[in-house]
Amino acid sequence: MKYRRRIFFTDKQKSDIWDRWQRGESMSSIGRLFDRESSSIYPLLARTGGIRPPDRVRSRLALTLAEREEISRGLRAQASLRSIAQALKRPASTISREVRRNGGAKLYRAAPSDAAAWDRAHRPKPCKLAGNVYLCRAISAKLTRKWSPQQIAGWLMRKHPDEEDKRVSHETIYRSLFIQTRGVLKKELLAHLRATRSIRRSRHATLKRSGLGRFNDAVSIRDRPAEADDRAVPGHWEGDLIAGSGNSFIATLVERRTRFVMLAKVGNKDSHSVIQALIKQSRKLPKELYRSLTWDRGTEMAGHKTFTMATDIDVFLCEPHSPWQRGTNENTNRLLRQYFPKGTDLSIHSQAKLSAVARQLNERPRKTLNYETPAERFNACVASTL
Repeated sequence: MKYRRRIFFTDKQKSDIWDRWQRGESMSSIGRLFDRESSSIYPLLARTGGIRPPDRVRSRLALTLAEREEISRGLRAQASLRSIAQALKRPASTISREVRRNGGAKLYRAAPSDAAAWDRAHRPKPCKLAGNVYLCRAISAKLTRKWSPQQIAGWLMRKHPDEEDKRVSHETIYRSLFIQTRGVLKKELLAHLRATRSIRRSRHATLKRSGLGRFNDAVSIRDRPAEADDRAVPGHWEGDLIAGSGNSFIATLVERRTRFVMLAKVGNKDSHSVIQALIKQSRKLPKELYRSLTWDRGTEMAGHKTFTMATDIDVFLCEPHSPWQRGTNENTNRLLRQYFPKGTDLSIHSQAKLSAVARQLNERPRKTLNYETPAERFNACVASTL
């Protein structure tokens, strides 16, 4: 049986690998740089959950390798520890402890002693969650409700503004999830994150997006009123379809000012099915809270004039291949993929299930709302119309 040679990376190579990973390069492209498979890159990154460990530095007070060489030569020449200490301008007790912990005067060697000192210098600091039962329980409960670490951190800050021991940064939560050697948060909680990965990915990694269809009889997003663009007035919505297997779809709607989400079950992607579902959904809101709808130029909106005639709601369409023009909805769709993963059959979900998911999403605090929930903001808008 042929065994593969074990692969080792130098410190410089490890640093280069981490630099490239943080820039968003894939493990395959990094492996090609070193003429290795991606499987040889993964263990290095997975050891710390894809999070770059801090660079280690020696204390300026610690003995250097050169000083240990002088100690070794002095011992070989049978010089006293005190005379060696005077030559190095170090306390005699420092030299005595150094020799004693590394085999004594007869066995002392500079290089092994220096390597042993480097290994002993590890002082792992316990993370803030270690031993904090309240934080661990609160974070675990919110993660199971599919709150993001940033939302949890913001919520804790709002709830405990004057209690430092009951607040934690979102980065600490991520590190405790991905670095399992901390033994704080269970690995199973990773499944509740928006991106279900075994190691943390760089925020610079990008996703490719496909283009959309075109048609001509459309009112451009450029003609949308200024009050919709600056989010000054509630009632301006963005919409889209998320797709599943078996030609199944869900219509997603999000209000620009409050980020309030509504979901509608659609039978198909054809324009008639989508328009009828949107008309039915629009009748659940007062006119003051549904003034306009912005959508991509997908073929499902070919009947947008029918929607406007039935609801008196203006429809504005993005420029071709420009989904970023309705970024609030794009971000919402990414959140919804936690509940409706790609490649799954979306037709099995009832309208009641969709409404329950929308309710859960609306009860999650949002950073852009100063960690208030969309439901709180939207309910305030509803109260102002009464």
